[in-house]
Amino acid sequence: MRRTILLFALILASTAQAQALKDPQWAGWLDVGQTESLEKAAQARLASRPDDVQALAALALAQGDRLDNARLDAGVRTAESCIAKHADQAICYYALGSVQSLQALSGGAMKAISLAGKVKSNLQRALELDPTLFEARMGLVQFYLRVPGMVGGSVPKARELADDLNSRQPEQARLLRAMVAANDKNWAEEERELRAVKPGDDLPLKFAVREAWGQLGTDLMWAKQPDKAREIFNALQRDWPKHALGYYGMGRVEASLGHQDEAIRLYEKAATLDGADKLPIDHRLGQALADKGDKTGAQRALERFVANKRSNPANVKDARKLLEELGQG
Repeated sequence: MRRTILLFALILASTAQAQALKDPQWAGWLDVGQTESLEKAAQARLASRPDDVQALAALALAQGDRLDNARLDAGVRTAESCIAKHADQAICYYALGSVQSLQALSGGAMKAISLAGKVKSNLQRALELDPTLFEARMGLVQFYLRVPGMVGGSVPKARELADDLNSRQPEQARLLRAMVAANDKNWAEEERELRAVKPGDDLPLKFAVREAWGQLGTDLMWAKQPDKAREIFNALQRDWPKHALGYYGMGRVEASLGHQDEAIRLYEKAATLDGADKLPIDHRLGQALADKGDKTGAQRALERFVANKRSNPANVKDARKLLEELGQG
């Protein structure tokens, strides 16, 4: 149960960018993890307009971008202030649910379980206030897909949320159906739906489609279909040349095939690109270097990863274990 709740929290955190944030620059900063810039901009606006709903929500999301308890608590307080001042604004509830999902990720199993209902409730409230707020709907779909039924998960409800968009937001509906297909391990259906999505200039949809392709590539890698996975990650490199995901994903594929030199090259390239901080690049780089026999390089990469407050606990646990093994070698 803990593992699936953590997976949901990671997914929701990675999709915490939105037309909820109307300023494309702000949405872009959040998407690639440049939350220092987002936080500074939000605070500057709040200095002159302390009740600005966009700035309050942006600040909460920026504060919730690291698995740091003090910052997460600050993010919750900011989101709650947003709700207190703007009880009718969906983005405030969305921001609170997003930060709470990170709290679930950083806490223990009981913490995750206790927060699951609050996350769902806040996402539902956001959607009630604004049925077109795609980020809230997407987050709720992921909640229903990833969280165990005993704490609120439901695949049929996820499908209902996707089907409800067929007439109003057909492109978004296709993406949500792809997510349901991914949950069912129906890779062919997931790919068919993703290829049909035409996001146009819709930033949150474009970001979400990119992430969905990355997940499909990883799933195909695990399903022993490296050629299909390569095709997807090559396309991501072509369509998002300044983003780390395509290079990181290709590195995972090459590493899975034992091509450690190529994997290392790809990870090092990915580390220089947008979004690098939101991917466990140093963890995978450390593994590849260790497999190649470069103990010193592996230790440096793994130590960087463990020190990074954006690193998720599951990867950190594995990285610590590998560091211990390297220290004993």
